[in-house]
Amino acid sequence: MRVFDTKNTGVSHVENLPFKLEKEIQTIVEKNSNTFLGLEFVRSEFTLGEFRIDTLCFNHETNSFVIIEYKRGSNYSVIDQGYSYLSLMINNKSDFIIEYNEKLNKNLRRDEIDWTQSKVVFISQNFTNYQRNSVNFKNLPFELWEIKRFKNNTIILNQILSSSKENIKSITNSIDESVLNTVSKEVQIIDEDFHVSKLDDETKEKWIELKDRLLQLDNISIEIIKNYISFKGETKKLCYAVFRKNYISLEFLRGNINPDGTTSKTFFHLEDPKKISTEGSWEWKSGVRGNIYKIRVDKSSDIDYLMFLVNQKYKNILNEE
Repeated sequence: MRVFDTKNTGVSHVENLPFKLEKEIQTIVEKNSNTFLGLEFVRSEFTLGEFRIDTLCFNHETNSFVIIEYKRGSNYSVIDQGYSYLSLMINNKSDFIIEYNEKLNKNLRRDEIDWTQSKVVFISQNFTNYQRNSVNFKNLPFELWEIKRFKNNTIILNQILSSSKENIKSITNSIDESVLNTVSKEVQIIDEDFHVSKLDDETKEKWIELKDRLLQLDNISIEIIKNYISFKGETKKLCYAVFRKNYISLEFLRGNINPDGTTSKTFFHLEDPKKISTEGSWEWKSGVRGNIYKIRVDKSSDIDYLMFLVNQKYKNILNEE
């Protein structure tokens, strides 16, 4: 990846400034884990038995633990290490909970954690083709991220995404079978089919059309977790697709209403002439009320009209970002 800096009407190349030590990468990621990856930092160098975890984090969107490992070399297997760490977590759940509560002075309970969404994230300046190909399966609970630093103080994080529909169980014999089975029984890989399988064929076609239209918007990407599929910009969520039996609930966050009646800065109002949206809300302990718009998407939905509504929220998040 080449980075350029604009100067007047021209551009100049910005040189790469490689990290010299793995610890440099670890420090900057831990200090910015929420900004970079949407994760709450728990602790560094978590030792459990013969294993030492570089960084332990928690994902509040999936209610699950995330292990982060940093690599500078190329002579290691992300598959073997990833499964070993997940097996460690599954077999020592209480230790992870105690560590979270003691470090953050909180009271996270076992039944609040979704262990099926546990994940290992590998971060490196470069991954070899072997390492990239080794995780090119549809059902691995691992993520690979390449990090680059440039001389203009720019940091770039780029996720290496899998394009395969192959199941690792069907072709690999390099992983300890007991470890693989332990992880596979507990950790659940959520893909688009997990959600779309609830729909009838006609509504599936509507979903494909809507998804394609949403991903045509600039800087919008898709994220799939157990409860929903979301579409997000650089820092804000555009909408959520919650899959029900034979329909989809397309949901937009509006913003918050405070106990004194004031609203959050970019509180969102939807112009909906056909009145196909409904409003919903919930209240936190603080008395602040969160608000949402919900739109039913099924086989009879007008995608053009849905995009008219989506584009209003899209302009709203652009203003926020």
